[in-house]
Amino acid sequence: MIDYTAWLPTTKKEVEMRGWNELDVILFSGDAYVDHPAFGAAVIGRVLEAKGLKVAIVPQPNWRDDLRDFKKLGKPRLFFGISAGCMDSMVNHYTANKRLRSNDAYTPGGVAGFRPDYATIVYSTILKQLFPETPVVIGGIEASMRRFSHYDYWSDSYKRSILLDSKADILVYGMGEKSIREIAQRLENNADISTIRDIPQTAFVAKGKEGLDELPEMPTIALLPHEACLKDKQNSAKNFKIIEEESNKIIASRLTQKEGNRTVVVNPPYASWTQNEVDSAFELPYTRLPHPKYKDKPIPAFEMIRFSVNTHRGCFGGCAFCTISMHQGKQVISRSEESILNEVKLIGKMPDFKGYLSDLGGPSANMFGLKGIDEEQCLKCKRPSCIYPAVCRNLNVDHSRMLKLYKKVDSLPFIKKSFIGSGVRYDLLLHRTGNGDTDKSLVAYTRELIAHHVSGRLKVAPEHTSDAVLKFMRKPSFNLFKEFYRQFEKINREEGLNQQLIPYFISSHPGCSTESMAELAIETKSLNFKLEQVQDFTPTPMTLATEIYYTGINPHTGETVFTPKSADEKKAQQQFFFWYKPEFRQTILKELRALNRPDLIDKLLGHKDAFPSKHFGSRTEKTPGKRKR
Repeated sequence: MIDYTAWLPTTKKEVEMRGWNELDVILFSGDAYVDHPAFGAAVIGRVLEAKGLKVAIVPQPNWRDDLRDFKKLGKPRLFFGISAGCMDSMVNHYTANKRLRSNDAYTPGGVAGFRPDYATIVYSTILKQLFPETPVVIGGIEASMRRFSHYDYWSDSYKRSILLDSKADILVYGMGEKSIREIAQRLENNADISTIRDIPQTAFVAKGKEGLDELPEMPTIALLPHEACLKDKQNSAKNFKIIEEESNKIIASRLTQKEGNRTVVVNPPYASWTQNEVDSAFELPYTRLPHPKYKDKPIPAFEMIRFSVNTHRGCFGGCAFCTISMHQGKQVISRSEESILNEVKLIGKMPDFKGYLSDLGGPSANMFGLKGIDEEQCLKCKRPSCIYPAVCRNLNVDHSRMLKLYKKVDSLPFIKKSFIGSGVRYDLLLHRTGNGDTDKSLVAYTRELIAHHVSGRLKVAPEHTSDAVLKFMRKPSFNLFKEFYRQFEKINREEGLNQQLIPYFISSHPGCSTESMAELAIETKSLNFKLEQVQDFTPTPMTLATEIYYTGINPHTGETVFTPKSADEKKAQQQFFFWYKPEFRQTILKELRALNRPDLIDKLLGHKDAFPSKHFGSRTEKTPGKRKR
């Protein structure tokens, strides 16, 4: 017999099972409901439940019919909460080539089509029409990354803040537990939603001067208006530079941006999160399972993480194409060993657990426990990355705490093996500080990782081989990858293992040319790689790479940057990943002949193909005397 009251209620019947006559908060999510700390809607629901509130969740509501899913639970006493899900709905729906995806990892059975495009706006608009007097709070990755004016790749347009299009009352960005608790408390104390103006990590809209004069005193930076950005892309680039710098500060300024007679006000994030605060979010009474309504329909995203444990939040890598630092900030907040071990013990009690943890990590697994040596220096810092262009001297990179954690996890009697599936930063492992103990920990961690925590294949992300492209990506030189690869192979031989290193690469990134991709193919060929884990760059809102893609300008230097944009350019770049496949051979030859680079043809495809005729000409020129292959 299934106890449905173990999950947050999703239907009127489930609400009645609990004996409730009224709900305090109703959450709407673009994902299926998985009651697990890796799924944001479940976390927010459990956080509010822990405050004693009556919370329900409506997963993947039908927006196409008579809207019964939006009406079925009635009106909450405090507010509606909305999230598009664990992914931006447009990234979820479309490939880099803007083709509709045929699956959705966050839907039962992996079936596509259970959420709308721009889900946050659609859900919020519907709720505002049905219940105009009830506050609507939006959050999650989609709302967070669209809180300012931003370029939207899928419509190829520059959009205003999602607050304006969604008509929501307030927006929570980043990891929202603290903000949502405070909003709920204010409303519980009978505050009007329009007067809530000072909560960190929130954004709201002020009309005219309304509300602006009442804001608490704090440093405020006025961004260039939305209309100014529409007129001149350089203004968008100027805004982005400020936004990124403030997002990377521990103590940041309030940012405002006008659009017509309205002003979007974005309060700074919380200055710091404590270890206890992060622990508490993971220690709520999750069932760690999908809602029983899904029965035998597996949810791919859950299957991927069901036996994994997240050790920390945040990432100080600052990669240009990544949303983590602009969403969560660059500060890494690690959980306590006790909290992590308690979660591992919960997994150990699951009836289908066979003794293998699929991942013990985070955005980058080997950032657990790392932080600044002198925190006063960190308070003044606005660098986007703590490890690029070089590892900060003020960063404590000692990996001994991670080694101790792995040993404790592996010593548990029900653990056969704990894997690191979330990837590592090898540039950290290869860094040398001159401190004997720290450097020994890096060497020891590298061996421990490769010898005991690889499930046959270790994922790392060099992203490219060209130093010029890597500079735009904010990634280290490919020479470091080659050094790590040598160490990986050496340790494998010494340990008698036969494991693979799986590198991730990106094509069509800002600054990447066709020649860059040909050189990538040659470089990886020389290392005997036939690439599998590759992707075409997808511009996502509010990342540096997307800003360069849209404006053609590096916001931090003002330099003009080439970016491949057309479908033909992107296809031409991506095919170099698969130079070893016969079906791509002739089109690669055509590209390299157009570039007049017989040297690249020779290195990649062989001497005979490098000189098929006396002329290399244009892309449309026919080459006589081609041999059939």
